[in-house]
Amino acid sequence: MPFRRTDLPPLDEYAVNPQQLETGLQALKKRQRNLMLLAVASSAVLTASVIGLFALQDFIYSFFGLTLQVEQLHMPASADANLASLGQQSDYFISLLSWFGWLFLKLFASFFGAFFAVYLLRKFRFFYLRFQSFVLKFVGWLLAFIVIWSGLSYAQHDLKSDQYEAYQQIVQYDKNIQDSEIARYLADAQLDAPVKSYLLAQTALLHHPADRAAAIPQVQALIKAEKNDPHFLDYGFKPEQLWTMQNQLFNQTLTPMAQSVSKQAAQAELLNRAAYWVLLAIIAIAAVISLTLFALSARIKSRAVRIEQRIR
Repeated sequence: MPFRRTDLPPLDEYAVNPQQLETGLQALKKRQRNLMLLAVASSAVLTASVIGLFALQDFIYSFFGLTLQVEQLHMPASADANLASLGQQSDYFISLLSWFGWLFLKLFASFFGAFFAVYLLRKFRFFYLRFQSFVLKFVGWLLAFIVIWSGLSYAQHDLKSDQYEAYQQIVQYDKNIQDSEIARYLADAQLDAPVKSYLLAQTALLHHPADRAAAIPQVQALIKAEKNDPHFLDYGFKPEQLWTMQNQLFNQTLTPMAQSVSKQAAQAELLNRAAYWVLLAIIAIAAVISLTLFALSARIKSRAVRIEQRIR
């Protein structure tokens, strides 16, 4: 009588349950998706840090009320009624914040809005059939991105105040500063010479590129006036603007009024250096994390594809 073992389990118990494989595959895909989201988030941090690195110095100096180059026209209190009617431009720090706000709004709204637009268009059969192709889907996304970005850019431009446009108009000229509207006005205006020099120096430095040849004589006249004119403090000049003009042209602070903001400048430079190294560290860490997460995500995705092919 042949020997038969009855204590062995049936072979079905060693078989892999397809349902378990499917469950494991879904868990693997979910893990891959989470890693990809983390990689995208770290890439966003990396991109924001790189952008911040280029804008860091302007942002920090403007926080202390300073700029490394003349960015806005300051109208002194001693200006006549016609010039004073223009008022003062908004604080440069606030303008910078507004610019960054619009930049991130346009990036965020255009990027995600384009995905939403493609999703809505796929509801229509015409677009559904054509968006089966990845290339056409990308083209549709890109067009939606451009349309949204353009619309927000138009809104940003439209919201700019008439005052800003008026400032741009009076300081604009081609090659010769005497062709500017403000220079023609100042030629006949009953204003003290230092006030004219103050306004013309700013106008020359607001030119793109900065008109150093026209600005240097005007700033030198201001330096001389601060030493010799007893009424210099009454003109209402802005110390931060004097500091900016002198450092932009001569790379040093030459007069007492400009030196009154040297402490602010030193604090701004100290904070700028510290923030620079912090941002560099964040960029390095974010880059390593992004590359690692993308590599892990790609590896898990490849593994999931192999498992899926075996199941089917």
